Amino acid sequence: MTSPVSATAPAGHDGVVAARHLARWLALAATPTFAVMAVLTAVISGGPTDMLCGAGQGSLLGGMVPMYLLMSAFHAAAWLRLIAERRRR
Repeated sequence: MTSPVSATAPAGHDGVVAARHLARWLALAATPTFAVMAVLTAVISGGPTDMLCGAGQGSLLGGMVPMYLLMSAFHAAAWLRLIAERRRR
């Protein structure tokens, strides 16, 4: 049985490098995207859509803003790796 990767057309070295480069930039884009979503959700909250996330209102970690902040923190590894690489040079 072949894996999905081997069933596709063979990718050259340039294709693999391009895919890794794109994945790195997507990882870097995640942290600021989630941070902006947290700010926007905090500023534009109180609408009828808040009823969907209203179950955790009594909890400190309830709601969308803390969720976006946690997601931003979890995706910060790409930024920390970039900073560490730059400091080594």
